[in-house]
Amino acid sequence: PGEVLITYCTDIGWSPYFPIISGVVTELGGLISHGAVVSREYGLPCVVGLQGATKKFQTGDYVLLDGKKGILQRLPQPE
Repeated sequence: PGEVLITYCTDIGWSPYFPIISGVVTELGGLISHGAVVSREYGLPCVVGLQGATKKFQTGDYVLLDGKKGILQRLPQPE
């Protein structure tokens, strides 16, 4: 439950949002990228290097994020 941040990349300017989100997905980055490191510090699931994510997902989409498997999946809208 909560909001998942899906963005091209993160930098220090995104830091105030990490305490209020439930997960992070970036198109750019690796294991030591800003998004990955800060997500680990906050215990958030995170997938980095997921190219095209900002084009495939839109605000309001329901998603399943599995940071251990590197999966971001769109879920059906609840009724």
